[in-house]
This record gives sequence, structure tokens and C-alpha cells, in this order.
Amino acid sequence: MPGTSTSRVEVSNVSRHGLWLLTGDEELFVSFEHFPWFRSATIEQISRVELPTADHLHWPLLDIDLSIQSIRDPASFPLVARG
Repeated sequence: MPGTSTSRVEVSNVSRHGLWLLTGDEELFVSFEHFPWFRSATIEQISRVELPTADHLHWPLLDIDLSIQSIRDPASFPLVARG
């Protein structure tokens, strides 16, 4: 019998198109097209994600902070940093 999860957010999958996050009972897709900062990140860097508040995701190894709302509706957040 598995133990109770203490993490409120976890990476469930990574593909060449993006990554999937589980936050509570919601699954979110983080597209590399909309969030290019993750494209060259390692699995370890992507997997270390924190949920400091209900709408704030933080990747400490990448120094990336995202609003969950920006993942749900990236068109409402049109500014994307170019590398």
C-alpha cells in the first residue's frame, strides 16, 4: 500500500513537447513552445518544483517562477523572454 503524498505538486511526465504537472487533482501541460526555458533543462532541474502558494510554482534549480494561471491560459500572458 503506497504512502500518503506530502507533495502538492509533482512532475508526472516529460516529453519533447513539454512537461505535465500534477497539482492536487489537476493535471497541467507546460508546453516548451510557450515556456521555452524548460526545453534545455535536465530532468533533475524540472523535477525540483515547489508550490509556495496556491497559484505560484517555483523551480529553484532553474530560478523560474510561474503562475498556475499562466499555464492554464498562456495566451493571456503574451510576454515570453527570448534566449
